[in-house]
Amino acid sequence: MQRLDLRQLLSQKLSPQQIQFIKLLQIPTAELEMRIKEEMEINPALEEGGDEPAEEYSEAEDYDSDDDYGKDEDVDINDYLNDDEISGYKMQGDRGGDEEDREMPIAMTSSLTDALLDQLGFLDLDDKQYNIGMQLIGSIDSDGYIRRDLSAIANDLAFSQNIETTEEEIEQVLHLVQTFDPAGIAARDLPECLLLQLHRREQDPITILAERIIEEAFDEFTKKHYQKIQSKFNISEDELKKAVDVIIRLNPKPGGAGAGTTRIQYIIPDFILTNDNGELRLSLNSRNAPDLRISRSYADMFDAYDKSDKKDKKLKETVTFVKQKLDAAKWFIDAIRQRQNTLLRTMEAIIKYQHDFFLEGDESELRPMILKDIAEEVGMDISTISRVANSKAVQTEFGIYPLKYFFSEGIATDSGEDASSREVKHILKEIIDKESKRKPLSDEKIEKILNEKGYNIARRTVAKYREQLNIPVARLRKEL
Repeated sequence: MQRLDLRQLLSQKLSPQQIQFIKLLQIPTAELEMRIKEEMEINPALEEGGDEPAEEYSEAEDYDSDDDYGKDEDVDINDYLNDDEISGYKMQGDRGGDEEDREMPIAMTSSLTDALLDQLGFLDLDDKQYNIGMQLIGSIDSDGYIRRDLSAIANDLAFSQNIETTEEEIEQVLHLVQTFDPAGIAARDLPECLLLQLHRREQDPITILAERIIEEAFDEFTKKHYQKIQSKFNISEDELKKAVDVIIRLNPKPGGAGAGTTRIQYIIPDFILTNDNGELRLSLNSRNAPDLRISRSYADMFDAYDKSDKKDKKLKETVTFVKQKLDAAKWFIDAIRQRQNTLLRTMEAIIKYQHDFFLEGDESELRPMILKDIAEEVGMDISTISRVANSKAVQTEFGIYPLKYFFSEGIATDSGEDASSREVKHILKEIIDKESKRKPLSDEKIEKILNEKGYNIARRTVAKYREQLNIPVARLRKEL
């Protein structure tokens, strides 16, 4: 049975302008330049502008009310051209500079894949073996491993290149690829990677012992059960220590930065904070965006239409298109301006909250601070602050920090005040750095030390902070 009901619903939808602002807000400075160039490519009404003043343009007449093209609102050219904050709009914090200063420094190196293919070319292989070698090299991941099953690689060769082969044939070529530099490349797991590197070393007793440990006691080695290894191989502690030293100096990731072209991208801070005799001065990075303005030629089209006697349908279609582009350009420039305002207000609130840290750079001066604190300070939604904090960085006299670095929970102290979790982590790391590596401290002992220092912290919190600092448990920190 079908029914026809009439219901009233309240819903909240973001306008296209709001969506555009949100997207612009969350991208960092390095990506913003590219985003602006993309917008300029698709919208000819938006262009980079200098400082020349905008001319006066007459107001365009309203479209005929009895025409489908006449249902747009009145258009005032002054809205586009005579607003000082838009026409020839300059970015806050802009310090000038030539175009070369705007370039992002990128360090380029040759591809690992290219280097491996060059080495493959030196081998005396037939066409089938060479194609298998190329497939294997193409299967190497960013760490330098081949983690795909050889059967899957055989299927790829059959379906993509019509090459029928067996796993045995693939493995023969794989062993050849594993002789390439860097040592350990094309291994199928970590033990094989380490063994490939050990096989290239001089086969002295310590190297042979290291190979045996990897082959026969790798699980005990990773868990640092050194006494079990000593008993298993009937060796002294000194012999074990030398073998372990050899193993830990091997490269577990021979692929390095990846199998493609390496791009070392330097961090471009979104904010620059300076200390002028105790007075903190904040500015946006000068490369935050270029000067933007509305295209003069598009505005001239409106002016020409306003003075035209013939308002035919074709001309009105053109003017409608032009108006859409002008609107889009104005919305985009407004979004850039709103983005700047939001960034500055957010960063100013963070500076106010963490003022003592920014003066001295002392991590212990960081106050507990969560997104809600800054959201309430600037009168914005938490999600807006989160978008700023997750993708932006500030340059200080003590280095470049991501904004999320300054957000942390509070830990109660004996004095009744809250200490930043960042401060507690810093102290926890100092305790572990100073411990005896022969007898590392357990989480329970670290908890007691922190409690004695006045930090009311539980063992599970110690474990959580230790894991966040990528510090292993006490047993795995033990050294001979």
